[in-house]
Amino acid sequence: MSAQKILFATDYSPASRDALNCAAALARERGVTLLIAHVSQLEEYPVGELFDEEPRASDAELEELSAVTVADPRIRCEHRLLHGDPARQIVELAKRENVETIVLGTHGRSGLGRLITGSVAEAVLRDAPCAVVACRPSVLVAAE
Repeated sequence: MSAQKILFATDYSPASRDALNCAAALARERGVTLLIAHVSQLEEYPVGELFDEEPRASDAELEELSAVTVADPRIRCEHRLLHGDPARQIVELAKRENVETIVLGTHGRSGLGRLITGSVAEAVLRDAPCAVVACRPSVLVAAE
């Protein structure tokens, strides 16, 4: 079965907004669906408790994700809100949805900054079942 989706993973940062343009261009060029995903940084479960149910997204989280759109009405978009480790969730979604390419923004950190914060892009590149496009922001902003 051939892949019919481009996966765009967003963290709502300026780097992600720039990467959305790249993801949209790829989806338009290939004539495939753009799957827009965010991995929630909120805790899956309250501290000290464990629930059998899957975590539920808040209305605010769903609203924020649905606001990530592309201007071109010819590009079909789907949205997914995930919980857990960002890199692992992105890779698992790519496998489940049989995507042909993952597009994500990268903050362009190096050295100590990357060691302290980790790199979702690096982990996705390492484990992805498909091509990965990591887009640096068009204008690098001073350190966050």
